[in-house]
Amino acid sequence: MIKNIFWAIDMCFQIYFWMICVRCLLTWLPNLNWDNPILSALKSSVDLYLDLFRKIIPNVGPFDFSPIVAVIALMFIRYIILMITGYLFAGLGMLG
Repeated sequence: MIKNIFWAIDMCFQIYFWMICVRCLLTWLPNLNWDNPILSALKSSVDLYLDLFRKIIPNVGPFDFSPIVAVIALMFIRYIILMITGYLFAGLGMLG
């Protein structure tokens, strides 16, 4: 059961990582219709997170480096949450 909790937390972060990657790749398609419900949901959910970094990191010409920093931060947060979860379960005596 504990293994499943770690797996679920990790999968949530992995799915969000791939959502960021797909969002960045789709920006290269100039004629893409963002009014599509699936694309609109993707854009709104990912841009909510990316906008935090876009406020801090300015564009360098036409390049936006905020997704790179956002992915690094996401992986760092993933690591911290998995470590805290591991220590919590170990402290409760639920890990071997």
